[in-house]
Amino acid sequence: MSQQVTTIERLGHRIAERREALGLTGEELAERAKVEAGYVAYLEGRAGLPLREALARLAGALETTVEELLAEPPAGGGPAAAQPELVTLDEKESLRLLEPGGVGRIAFQGRYGLTVLPVNFRMLGGAIVFRTTTGGSTDEDLRTGVADVEYIVAFEVDRIEELRRGGWSVLVQGSLHHVTDEEERAAAVATGVEPWAGGDRGQYLKITPTRVTGRRIDPGT
Repeated sequence: MSQQVTTIERLGHRIAERREALGLTGEELAERAKVEAGYVAYLEGRAGLPLREALARLAGALETTVEELLAEPPAGGGPAAAQPELVTLDEKESLRLLEPGGVGRIAFQGRYGLTVLPVNFRMLGGAIVFRTTTGGSTDEDLRTGVADVEYIVAFEVDRIEELRRGGWSVLVQGSLHHVTDEEERAAAVATGVEPWAGGDRGQYLKITPTRVTGRRIDPGT
């Protein structure tokens, strides 16, 4: 189902966790926020039907699909904020933004020219770890064929904050290393990086940054 549904469910979970940490009931939170108690219950997923099931029923009644109901224009298609400011991020802040992992884009010179691919990644001691198919086209393209000579790549990660008309991007440049040492592989496995594409992707790859830059769009007020 749509990423939007997952985001709403995650938001509801975080609201409930924070409310409980503060020792508040749903009604007390609603009173503090000056919203209806039923709305708080809805956000937390306590208002009858789970969100996914409710959407499925509504879509059926409207003779459409959940995907159609949740269809959004491409990210970044709206107008800019009233007073946006482009802020340069230092290396420490840029790496902090990468720490949770997620999805990034690796850029390299492949057999058919410049190639950019999305991959799931995790961080390991300041390095980027991801997986690919052993002997596959990406694995082969990222081998130099020369002993102890590593491939130079770029890796980009961004987050778009559609409602605020802001967001950030981080660009990492560095050398890519095929993980073969048993101890190093065990550490890479321990990151828990899991490719959404599935399949047998047993080759772990590690990018050691030599240059890290970042930018943030601050939408202002």
